[in-house]
Amino acid sequence: MIQEVSDFIYKHQLLHKKSTVIVGVSGGPDSLALLHLLHTLKETWELRLIAASVDHQLRGKESEQDVEFVKSICKQWEIEFVETKVDVKTYKKESSVGTQQAARELRYQYFREQMEVFQADYLALGHHGDDQAETLVMRLTRGTNPDGLKGIPMKREFANGHIIRPFLSVTRVAIEEYCKNNDLTPRIDPSNSEDSYTRNFYRIHVLPLLKQQNPNLISNLFRLSQTITHDELYLNLEAEKVLKQAVTFSSDTKEASLDLHPFSKYPIALQRRAFHLILNYLYHTMPDGLSYVHEDQFFEIIHNSKPNVTIDLPSQLKMSKAYDFVHFYFVKFESEVKAFHLPLQVPGSCQLLDGSKLTATVTSNPDKNTKYLMSFAIDETFAFPLIIRYRKPGDKIRVKGLNGRKKVKDIFIDEKIPLSQRDTWPIVVDQKGNIVWIIGLKKGIVTDRDIASSNFLQLHYIKGNM
Repeated sequence: MIQEVSDFIYKHQLLHKKSTVIVGVSGGPDSLALLHLLHTLKETWELRLIAASVDHQLRGKESEQDVEFVKSICKQWEIEFVETKVDVKTYKKESSVGTQQAARELRYQYFREQMEVFQADYLALGHHGDDQAETLVMRLTRGTNPDGLKGIPMKREFANGHIIRPFLSVTRVAIEEYCKNNDLTPRIDPSNSEDSYTRNFYRIHVLPLLKQQNPNLISNLFRLSQTITHDELYLNLEAEKVLKQAVTFSSDTKEASLDLHPFSKYPIALQRRAFHLILNYLYHTMPDGLSYVHEDQFFEIIHNSKPNVTIDLPSQLKMSKAYDFVHFYFVKFESEVKAFHLPLQVPGSCQLLDGSKLTATVTSNPDKNTKYLMSFAIDETFAFPLIIRYRKPGDKIRVKGLNGRKKVKDIFIDEKIPLSQRDTWPIVVDQKGNIVWIIGLKKGIVTDRDIASSNFLQLHYIKGNM
């Protein structure tokens, strides 16, 4: 097995000479065999090895003894050793996650800290081919996209270095045989024989049945994961090009706008990957609720003949089609929208929630009106101070050339303003409730009289993220 793992390390460049390697060691067969094998290769690669062990405090004295066992092995083999205890039960309660996830997050947090302390190049972990097979079968059963079938990566960035998994090319049986041949007596976690955890259930009940049908299952699934990894790398690079052509990301807020004209020219395979790249950008952590259903909804709305369609995605993210664009944005709390009410003194200025700024000045020589600069003749009909707010149900505005008033809603429709932006579009009103300006869209008529005025109110809007 030493030669097989050595070849795997060389082929995939998992190590470089004179590197510092932290090895996660629990005392079980996989991690103990990994520590022993890397210790055997230590001189060849000129490695500095540090074993790191974590007591999750889930099995009382037994878990303490596991750490003491690893400590004694490291003393015997003259390997540096670090250890810690973590409170999984408290973290699980505070974070509302399962036991295994809580343990994993705390364990990796400690590994990250040690990587920085030792300025290590690698964190070596004992995941093997059977772990990879279990992961792929579990994901296939739950439902996943092709990216999920890459499985456990053999190497990925972590802290100031990389995580490496040199055992992914070998089986659990081979590791157990290695332990036997090298007189290693690993600790056995009794919880591994319980099928209450999902992974244990697959390992105990599902994988043996599949191996009966195909003894080469582990190696076949490993090759599949490698093939998909290479294919996904290429296709994602191509999908990045699609994003550059068709998607605009907000620099200040987690929003994205997809232009359907260039986007529709690309193959569905790239469209699908572009959709997932957008989600990767928007979500800090991918929510568990994402599924094939949302991918199907994405394709439904881009091919829907309706000009306005909105879909709810997990974690308050909305996907809203508005004519030739699809907008992705996180919904603001309704209370925050309703409460938005800013006074604007004249002269004076104020800053809006999205960072935009509105300035009011009085001048006898106003500039020419533009989309974001508007002037009004001042007389006694203006009721100051002005108010900046969002739209309300039934809002109407008087505009030049129309008898009566027009619904603000209809103006948004005429101007093809996306649904996602309508409820937070800034509107300027006076103290009497007259709409003075739907910023960037329509100027309101405040009085019916012709005004001969030497003073003008000039409003200047400096755009933020609207």
